Amino acid sequence: MSSDDAGGGDLFAANLKGSLLAVASSAFIGVSFIVKKKGLRRAGAAGSRAGVGGYGYLLEPLWWVGMVTMLVGEIANFIAYMFAPAVLVTPLGALSIIVSAVLAHFTLNEKLQRVGVLGCVLCIVGSTVIILHAPQERTPSSVDEIWHLAVQPDFLCYAASAIAVSLFLMIYCAPRYGQMNIMVYVGICSVIGSLTVMSIKAVGIAIKLTIEGINQAGYFQTWLFAVVSVTCIAIQLVYLNKALDTFNTAVVSPIYYAMFTTLTILASAIMFKDWSGQSASKIASEICGFLTVLAGTLVLHSTREPDQTLSADLYAPLPPKIYWHIQGNGDIGKQKEDESLPRDIITVRPLEML
Repeated sequence: MSSDDAGGGDLFAANLKGSLLAVASSAFIGVSFIVKKKGLRRAGAAGSRAGVGGYGYLLEPLWWVGMVTMLVGEIANFIAYMFAPAVLVTPLGALSIIVSAVLAHFTLNEKLQRVGVLGCVLCIVGSTVIILHAPQERTPSSVDEIWHLAVQPDFLCYAASAIAVSLFLMIYCAPRYGQMNIMVYVGICSVIGSLTVMSIKAVGIAIKLTIEGINQAGYFQTWLFAVVSVTCIAIQLVYLNKALDTFNTAVVSPIYYAMFTTLTILASAIMFKDWSGQSASKIASEICGFLTVLAGTLVLHSTREPDQTLSADLYAPLPPKIYWHIQGNGDIGKQKEDESLPRDIITVRPLEML
């Protein structure tokens, strides 16, 4: 009994470390959303926006400050996965939504209504329930053991499906619907993100074991997991920038959280068997905690004002009822589409005439 108690205490301590690191990570990532958004706005005012394929934000110092802040948060998150299961660490990312919502209210003029406070409270309550009922995960003894988990038929099926869906969204949907449908960019980030977490957790465990004296650098799987991690993170960053530049932060954050967390929990349950050995009541409590957090993010989202960002539909042809009048270089032209409709006149002038 004493050895079991000691083992349980060690697992609880590991979960506690993971939880604290996840909370710190959420704070940094929440701040980074705001700083990067301000950097994207500055870059968009000076050139092509990221949402339409521009990369001018790479020359914007403020965007890089946001990136460094996010990097610090992701490092904390990375370390958290060394100690605690993904079922515990990932849902705590909801706290970053609270941070970004409050900061966006004061710095980006994206108003947070009073009911939004209820959403914040729900996120905190749900996160607490998840922490209290999180599974105590046994750390694999080597990367080779993690590799055997990754090549299970059920996880290979999930990974293949995730890659196929991501390629479809990137190749077919993004060029056609990315500017109009938020689910395209956020969907890519979320699906790829679930694979990112699995590979990052594998790399993190390898580093932890190496520090403890069990060298994992000799396994080719360690480097393969690292390559997958870097590739997935790069894809996530590109499409997350597109989503943030095209849509309101208040819309991107909760949808991204809900999709990313759901898919990550699913991937972790398949690969690492997080819920294996847990009682039905504990699993139900964790699911209820996650649903409470999800409800909080939806409430928070529903109380925020829509973004006034330029979108592709602003360049659609004028409707038939509109008369248009173009003046420039001394030439005046007028076109009338339908005489039976009331006259709405739009005047377009060259910038030098303003």
